[in-house]
Amino acid sequence: MENADAESLRLALSQLERQFDAVRRVAVSLSTATEVEDVVREALKISLTLAGSDAGSILLYHPTKQKLVFEYVAGEKADELMGVALDPEQGIAGAVFQSGKTLVSDDVASERVHMRELDARIGHTTRNMVTVPLLSSKTVPLGVMQVLNKRGARFDESDVRLIEIIASQIAVALETVHLHQEARLATVVRFIGNISHDVKNMVTPAVVGAETLKLIADECFRKLDECQERQGEAEDRTASLLGALTELRELYPEILEMILEGCDAVQQRMAQIAGAVKGIVSAPHFEPTDIPSVASRIGALLSLQAQRKGVTLAIEKGCELPLAWVDARQVYNLLYNLVLNAIDACSEGDSIALRFDGRSEGEFPGGDYFAIECADTGPGIPEKVKARLFTDEAVSTKPMGTGLGTRIIGNVVDAHRGTIEVQSEVGVGTKIRCLLPLTSNTASPAASPDQ
Repeated sequence: MENADAESLRLALSQLERQFDAVRRVAVSLSTATEVEDVVREALKISLTLAGSDAGSILLYHPTKQKLVFEYVAGEKADELMGVALDPEQGIAGAVFQSGKTLVSDDVASERVHMRELDARIGHTTRNMVTVPLLSSKTVPLGVMQVLNKRGARFDESDVRLIEIIASQIAVALETVHLHQEARLATVVRFIGNISHDVKNMVTPAVVGAETLKLIADECFRKLDECQERQGEAEDRTASLLGALTELRELYPEILEMILEGCDAVQQRMAQIAGAVKGIVSAPHFEPTDIPSVASRIGALLSLQAQRKGVTLAIEKGCELPLAWVDARQVYNLLYNLVLNAIDACSEGDSIALRFDGRSEGEFPGGDYFAIECADTGPGIPEKVKARLFTDEAVSTKPMGTGLGTRIIGNVVDAHRGTIEVQSEVGVGTKIRCLLPLTSNTASPAASPDQ
């Protein structure tokens, strides 16, 4: 009896030692790593080592996408699983995410909710698995952690407790980063709010001045036309005055339109930036839109900036294209940022081409799409930057850059339920292709894109 008690005590002490060792190793990672990604990745590896498992993964919930995404994966099929998104009700991961309770699966194949098709797709067999929820301090679910295929045995109570301890530390690390991001975001939003107010104050005189100029010029031209209609000694003088003002008469409407549109674009851009920083885009207002015509307006605004850098900017409409059922203002911002980013990246002698194509037949994305392609011969995008493009983690390669331009592009494409493809080679150039549905499933049944 005493021997049995001693053995039980030795087993309990051994389990505690494993748990303390896990806490110690993760704590060391927390104190030395500079990025939360490093902490989470190392914690996952520690879990696999201590539990004697071949593979594991951490799925985090993305509120904007309403998906559970494989963010960290260890094992032979890591590359195939990274970035795969699941509905939060799907599979064992979804069940644990919803319930907030650990699930030990001794025989995964017998689990009703197990996603067998995912295993089949990546060519992997999951035998047994522990799935643990990642919960915040307020028990808000952040995601789940899965450790699978324990070598030569089943997961015992000690393994499960160990994985739960490490999962709780991962959740703390993620929550801490999230709180820091929210604090920083609040500061940035306040700052941008101030900038937006200042910009509005700055452009107001320009708008008022342009409108006043239009009134004065229109009145001037009216009086000159009256003078021209009169016959007599003043006829020659009137003709001379009209000749001198011909250029102004022809150009001032276009100049005024550029001033007014530029001022409006500044204000719209500031509102879009504020929305992008907060991770939101206003719901699209769909209407039939001639996207190449929108692009022509942007070309007029940014062509001077391109010329000053010695960069050639071309807008290639190609064949006749159908109207797209999109939010015109958001697409304006998408195009503006695509072209502006390309201009900023390019140097003297480089070229930028904005191209369009579309297909009315079929279903999106193979058909029923409108494509916007921006290609440049600039320096290309490094892989590390390319991987984060059009996401909340977007970074800029420019001094003092924020990466907000690409986030705006990504937000607009997401709002239209489109896709983005990036082809880039350092030293050669970059091609970004945005695919938007030609028609929208949010459109009124009584209306169609060609009305």
